[in-house]
Amino acid sequence: MSQNTGLFASVRQLFATLTGIAATRLALLVNEWQEERLRLTQVLLFALLAAISFGIACVLLVIFVAVLFWDEHRLAALGLMTAIFFLIGGLFVFGLNAKLRSGSKLFSASLAELEQDRAQLLHPHE
Repeated sequence: MSQNTGLFASVRQLFATLTGIAATRLALLVNEWQEERLRLTQVLLFALLAAISFGIACVLLVIFVAVLFWDEHRLAALGLMTAIFFLIGGLFVFGLNAKLRSGSKLFSASLAELEQDRAQLLHPHE
């Protein structure tokens, strides 16, 4: 009977260990998710405020240049300013495209920990 009790206790201990590992990894996943969500919220807020500020600055710059060259070259000044902002906008589109293609590192630490756990379970003595 002690063999069954010992086997049952070992299985119970293994189950408790695996449950503990799973709970720890799940807590890590949730923590990473919350950190990423907070980081994205902050990034979007800063990006929105920067875009509004730069937008206002761009409008004021165009008005300034147009008034500065009003008498002689107002159309050339407006055309040049339009081309400059069009070029800047295109550069931002390319940068945004590159950022979107680079992917996210969300859950990378959790996945690495899960891979280590899997390796330990498959080869416990290495």
